[in-house]
Amino acid sequence: MYLSDPAETARRVAALRQEHRDLDLAISRLQADIVADELAVKRMKKRKLQLKDAIARLESALIPDEPA
Repeated sequence: MYLSDPAETARRVAALRQEHRDLDLAISRLQADIVADELAVKRMKKRKLQLKDAIARLESALIPDEPA
């Protein structure tokens, strides 16, 4: 999922980071609940890791290749 436009890639990274932060807050709130749904927490944490990986890939794509 590499985008050819660096500006579009940067926008996508920003959107993924926002979703990552939102999930982090949602997970914290859910875990604070005594009757927390453990399956929901696990799913959120898995999605959060997927977002982190996607952000890293997109950020890597933003770095120009250096000539050898």
